[in-house]
Amino acid sequence: MNRRTFVRNSLLAAGGLTFGGRSWAGKVLPTQPGAMSAEQIAQARFPRDFLWGMATSAYQVEGAWDRDGKGESIWDRWTHTPGRIASGTNGDVACDQYHLFRDDVALLKQLNQKTYRFSISWPRVLPAGTGAINEKGIDYYSRLVDALLEAGIRPFCTLYHWDLPQALEDRGGWTNRDMASYFADYAGLMARRLGDRIAVWAPFNMPWWFTWAGYARGFNPPGRANADDFLRALHTVALADGLAYRSLKAASSRASEGNAYAYEPAYPKTDSEADHDAARRFHLLNNVLFLHAARHGNYPDAFVGEVPYEAMGFRAGDEKILQHPLDWVGVHYYMRLAISAPATAPRPAAGQRHVDPMAQCVIEQYSVGPQIGNGTELWPRAFYDMLMQLTRDFDRPILEITETGVVLPDRLNADGQVHDPDRIEFYRQHLAAMAQAMADGARVRAYHAWSLLDNFEWNDGFTHRFGLTWTDPTTRRRIVKDSGRWYARVAAANRLDV
Repeated sequence: MNRRTFVRNSLLAAGGLTFGGRSWAGKVLPTQPGAMSAEQIAQARFPRDFLWGMATSAYQVEGAWDRDGKGESIWDRWTHTPGRIASGTNGDVACDQYHLFRDDVALLKQLNQKTYRFSISWPRVLPAGTGAINEKGIDYYSRLVDALLEAGIRPFCTLYHWDLPQALEDRGGWTNRDMASYFADYAGLMARRLGDRIAVWAPFNMPWWFTWAGYARGFNPPGRANADDFLRALHTVALADGLAYRSLKAASSRASEGNAYAYEPAYPKTDSEADHDAARRFHLLNNVLFLHAARHGNYPDAFVGEVPYEAMGFRAGDEKILQHPLDWVGVHYYMRLAISAPATAPRPAAGQRHVDPMAQCVIEQYSVGPQIGNGTELWPRAFYDMLMQLTRDFDRPILEITETGVVLPDRLNADGQVHDPDRIEFYRQHLAAMAQAMADGARVRAYHAWSLLDNFEWNDGFTHRFGLTWTDPTTRRRIVKDSGRWYARVAAANRLDV
């Protein structure tokens, strides 16, 4: 399939679908797998200065949960509660990057990586969330950043990847409006201490997801399932984002600030008006609510009924705090979703997600394309669609792919290696789709694979392996998988036919 055919068939071709919109290139979803052709893969090229990288998060890899003055996080409390994690494991040691970071930096260099997205554990540097500073915690991150720079790797710092200090949860967590200023103070502290060496900052990882999972659904800490708590948490996090932007810029003249948003391309399940409207609501709430707030100082008109500003705790002047420029936009991509209105959809079956009460929609995973790993559909066209939609709707922003990856049932073979051809195919297909989007105008400057290491995958413990490097959960031994070696060749050559 040549470029012209690809663009014509793509749902976001000129005149095509805006994910929840009414304009379609065709009447129904395509039925053929949305794959990239061998020709497109062979022709894919990336700029010489393109930044190839990998990503991790503090709780998932660091370990040392109570060492050197670190305070307790909500994930420490959660995983130490019997029954929370099916396997009975926790992140107390995880991949032990706290002690093995120099080995991991050497591994990144060996794999030709130019950027490493990591997160700072808030309770490691501020055990109570505010007040007394743990200098040993800051020293750890200082040494990590120095090691990255010495290896020629750009440090990309996420300030919050879900491990809230438990002391702040005890004061109401993200439902407490004061959290916004606490977070801004924390952001300013880190920029003052590390801003001479870190330029790229993301205040939050997946802000919609951690508020929704922790406050609306209750299956992540703090385990609440209350709509009002969720709405207050949403608004507090959005305020914290705006205040953190100002703190970072005030503390470091070189700070470049964006965010790491989860983005799931949402297509109407049918061509009905109701399903189109449901897909629009899902997209505006789940994908771009925080991006919209930063740009416009308000929330998108996507709730069923009016935007619940009163329930959110919105005050006069908040719009000025919410609104701030972004130097770049970071997005995660894992899969596309089929969205339908509850009146037109049966109750979702097991594995088909859920009904979203805020957007009034049923959310399902597609199974049209080839299935890999744990049932993930391989449909890279959706990745292209996502990049082109962001490019069009937000005035061609600089884009950083902050996460993509796939979980597979990896195992060590008799030869002591991990052979994961499905993961290679996942990356090959999605990188080819990204190359096409870049050729069509998307300003993508960096790509971070999830993840450098097999790590502690939240409620799934060590059972879900996303890494390009095998990690033994007992010995912490690292073994680069076939996919890691392939990705290293891609990073060295800036092409996919390696």
